[in-house]
Amino acid sequence: MTRFLRVVRRELGLALRQPGDTAMVVMFFVIAVVLFPFGIGPEPAILARIAAGVVWVTALLAAMLSFERLFQGDFEDGCLEQLALVPLPLEATALAKALAHWLTTGLPLLIAAPFLALALNMPSPGYTALFATMALGTPTISLIGTLGAALTVGARRGGVLLSLLVLPLVIPVLIFGAAAVDSALAGLSIRPHLLLLGALLLGAVVLAPVAAAAALRQALE
Repeated sequence: MTRFLRVVRRELGLALRQPGDTAMVVMFFVIAVVLFPFGIGPEPAILARIAAGVVWVTALLAAMLSFERLFQGDFEDGCLEQLALVPLPLEATALAKALAHWLTTGLPLLIAAPFLALALNMPSPGYTALFATMALGTPTISLIGTLGAALTVGARRGGVLLSLLVLPLVIPVLIFGAAAVDSALAGLSIRPHLLLLGALLLGAVVLAPVAAAAALRQALE
């Protein structure tokens, strides 16, 4: 656990040295959401209807901006080989990378989401559902993104390939997250959607680090 936390601290320290990366993700999230009223018009009823989907889609696209750098820098400067040699399984290293990514990217998106939903005129019953689903969904996105980053490390045009790999895998998170908010706005229970998102998160916690570690071992050979 101590070595795991050291890897997390290392990743957080690297992120703090380049705060512009996190700021870029959040600014993309904000700007993309703000553009929708300009594109479809300022009609409050229309904005309220699409608010959940807009926030979820733009949050996913914003998170995609930061996945490529998860392993690429370590691969290029040789740190990835050193991480593979430390007495910590690569699975735990991949999990630490995913946790650090969520803390520096997913958490800011989670905090900003309710304010952007307010800007889109989302009715008040939807805010709790939006926050709860994003609290479960953004860690899943970070885990799947870590897997995608590991699969494309060292590849040419890895960013394009990474998007093609990750986007189909996170569609269930997007579907259940937006559906939960719609259910809350309709006065229905969001518990089934939260359970499904929780199951996806548990599955990602178990499977994504294992698959990412296998991909990293292949890249290092």
